[in-house]
Formats: sequence, structure tokens, C-alpha cells
Amino acid sequence: MATYECTSCGMAVNASCANCNTPLVDDSLTLEDGNKVQISLCPDCSGKIKSPMCCGVDMACRL
Repeated sequence: MATYECTSCGMAVNASCANCNTPLVDDSLTLEDGNKVQISLCPDCSGKIKSPMCCGVDMACRL
């Protein structure tokens, strides 16, 4: 399971899919303009969300 941690304050979170209770994994999504966005992905049902933010910035992922 990916653990997301704030580099500013140290807050950390783990996440799982509410539909199938599978731990989310770190991934990225390439936008139409070529920019990449960090996301959390469910490997079982392919659901995805924007990765968590804290202190106004994306939380860093450590696997």
C-alpha cells in the first residue's frame, strides 16, 4: 500500500478503495497538455483519485 506523507508537517495517510476494500497504489495520469498528475489507483476495480494534499501541496508517496 502506498503511504502518502507531507514533506512540510509529517502528516501521513494510507488509503483503500471503498468499493472493494483494496489498498490503493501510487500512479500518475498524463493530461492532454502533457503534464503529469500524481494519483492513487485501485488495482482491482481501476478507480482512481487525485492523490492527497496537505499544507497546500501534493503529499509525497513512499512505497
